[in-house]
Amino acid sequence: MKELVILIRPEKLEDIKKILDDVNCGGMTLSTVMGCGTQKGTTSDTEGAVNEIRGFKTTINLLPKVRVEVVVEDKDVEKIIEKVRETCVTGHVGDGKIFIRNIEDAIRIRTGERGAKAL
Repeated sequence: MKELVILIRPEKLEDIKKILDDVNCGGMTLSTVMGCGTQKGTTSDTEGAVNEIRGFKTTINLLPKVRVEVVVEDKDVEKIIEKVRETCVTGHVGDGKIFIRNIEDAIRIRTGERGAKAL
């Protein structure tokens, strides 16, 4: 089993949900997050913008993203990655990232099922 942590632009969320439904992903966890990477938190309309918060001048360099976390069987990982890339790519900095982690085990609390059955 693998955990995929997928960071995307907020407007791509419905596309990601459809991809995960199509591969029969059992569930997902979503978080609204703020961050920056190579993009440094700037867009054409915010570049160099200085804001004032409680009287202090500050440069806002964090952009809204959506963090989607799913645990899937190993056989589904490459299919999901390929579809996410096809769907979420705009060709601009800030399209997002996918992180992959190994999952040793999963346990469904209600029934005690383990492994892939718990997904």
